Amino acid sequence: MTQSTIEEGKKAPAFTLASSHGGKAKLKDFAGSWLVLYFYPRDSTPGCTTEAVDFQAAKAELEARGAVVVGVSKDSLASHEKFCAKHGLEFALLSDPEGTVLEKYGAWGEKNMYGRKSMGIIRTTVVIDPAGKVRKIFPKVRVKGHVEKVLAALDELQA
Repeated sequence: MTQSTIEEGKKAPAFTLASSHGGKAKLKDFAGSWLVLYFYPRDSTPGCTTEAVDFQAAKAELEARGAVVVGVSKDSLASHEKFCAKHGLEFALLSDPEGTVLEKYGAWGEKNMYGRKSMGIIRTTVVIDPAGKVRKIFPKVRVKGHVEKVLAALDELQA
């Protein structure tokens, strides 16, 4: 189990994953845009649904900042497609069943739930600039108010 090599100011790790929008999505597909890459545990769970719906609700504000949102979890494309349809999500969700991208981005590790330790997805958001550099990492995200923090970070980074 390797720990992430992701660091603010460094180049973002490349990835290629199956997308709910069809085909594969690669990091380089987002060159020239700000990318808000968020890692979440599971489709259709309360916290993950709130986070996705909040990102969708902020679509116009994110677009005004030149930012694209993409979600990543271990869920299947079928699960992602159902989740998008049910909640009107217009952004792509990527499937990382082996967790390789989750690991590269530091979103996989030990979790402590009610005193029980287990390995799992750690809710994480990474802001990547148009040149492919990691500009901001939000580790161990709390869903409430998170999208506002991402918007504020984009404002600060683009100032």
